[in-house]
Amino acid sequence: MKRVPGPTDHVVVVGAGLSGLACALHLLGAGRRVTVVERDTCPGGRAGRLQLGGYEVDTGPTVLTMPHLADEAFAAVGDSLHRRVELVALHPAYRACFADGSSLDVHTDGEAMEAEVRRFAGASAAAGYRDLRQWLERLYRAQMHRFIDTNFDSPFQLLHPDLARLAALGGFGRLDGRIRRFIADDRLRRVFSFQALYAGVAPARALAAYAVIAYMDTVAGVWFPKGGMHALPRAMADAAAEAGAELRWSAEVDALERSAGRVRAVRLSSGERIPCDAVVLTCELPAAYELLGRRPRRPARLRHSPSAVILQAGTDRTWPHLAHHTISFGAAWEHTFDELTRSGELMSDPSLLITRPTAHDPALAPPGRHLHYVLAPCPNTTVGPSAAAWRDLGPWYRDRLIRELERRGLDGFADSIEQELLVTPLDWAAQGHGAGSPFSVSHTFAQTGPFRPRNLVRGAENVVLAGCGTTPGVGVPTVLISGKLAAARVTGGTSHRLGRVRPSPVAAGSSSVPAGAGADDPS
Repeated sequence: MKRVPGPTDHVVVVGAGLSGLACALHLLGAGRRVTVVERDTCPGGRAGRLQLGGYEVDTGPTVLTMPHLADEAFAAVGDSLHRRVELVALHPAYRACFADGSSLDVHTDGEAMEAEVRRFAGASAAAGYRDLRQWLERLYRAQMHRFIDTNFDSPFQLLHPDLARLAALGGFGRLDGRIRRFIADDRLRRVFSFQALYAGVAPARALAAYAVIAYMDTVAGVWFPKGGMHALPRAMADAAAEAGAELRWSAEVDALERSAGRVRAVRLSSGERIPCDAVVLTCELPAAYELLGRRPRRPARLRHSPSAVILQAGTDRTWPHLAHHTISFGAAWEHTFDELTRSGELMSDPSLLITRPTAHDPALAPPGRHLHYVLAPCPNTTVGPSAAAWRDLGPWYRDRLIRELERRGLDGFADSIEQELLVTPLDWAAQGHGAGSPFSVSHTFAQTGPFRPRNLVRGAENVVLAGCGTTPGVGVPTVLISGKLAAARVTGGTSHRLGRVRPSPVAAGSSSVPAGAGADDPS
């Protein structure tokens, strides 16, 4: 594995999102002096926090899977996730509601899910689910350490027996077709294939290998951190500070001072100069490339994932059919993906993610009140309406979205809203997200694994990238891994053994872990 040459005693990490904080913890565990600079007033990046009246609102990802990856970062400095954050295992992980009025609770326990599938679609579907679950587990084992949790220096690293295993599992076929081999029911197939949208690819065109995301969601488990998702980066920042990191808030990087192919100092917009031996950039790819003064040469322009409209609503009521996470599927399916990724139209029959964090933490809202986070996928600004167009489009779409929610059983939703915030591609673009998408570069084959923008930078030998735009990709688990991989580039340690102590286990089978965890991040 290639690493940063020369001295690396003092590392400046630009960005205190999940990737930057994970990187900082792994660097600290390897004995480096670390300074983290963050333009915002608090940690989190995409996983930030804002106050909306008396409501505490997470600004980014709402789903936490694979918490042991966060625990690895804490363990690097002799700490642990379960000491810092109280995690609640969600049962069900999701509730899926369909246009025909049926619903399905998605359990990560195999026996519970098999029984639910049998109730929902019959014995044949339950048998198909058993086989699908085994396939997902084998797919995960074939991919994780060889193709996800690894630093690529060359595409030739793919030539390994695990590649043959992945091929034998059908990983290079199409996701929708592979799921269809196990499950005939169209509604059930959606539950195990909608995750392709996280990777920015329609299920009919996504590689079956991307079913590893469905493994994380439907097999490995889904958790909720008490205090909201922002509790995770805040705890990581606290652990880093206690381990000796210097954390600088409201510190925006203006330039990188370079000589002889190395960055010698990071200069802040205040004029302050921070000398360093190496730099990890976790900001958005466009911002990172602007600081570096160059873009890597690629045979084709980078393609971005679809974007999203998010409505944060503080309400005076809730609705009993909502779980913590509810996926409300429209009747349409394939056509809506064409709208998102090809024609650039707003989804004519949207599938929505509705998250109700106050289901497990009422303290996030005033007494007797509730928070509802509604995510509606939409085209990015390259294929769909421009960022500027969303100034007028946003309020219209907000009203349309509320009408759709009421049509789907959230009666009185409009009248229940006491506080709200609408986030559109206009806002994502203003934050520096390429193509107005918080989900960064899509996971087409040409933008995955060794073909994704690398975390090493030609012409700047002591600069490393981390975050969702680089290896391994988009999502909270992969962004945490990206921070670890970036640290390995600096220290020369293998990505699997950076910490100085073994990670402490997170109790996957329990409903909570005693207190002591997407879209900077999902940088």
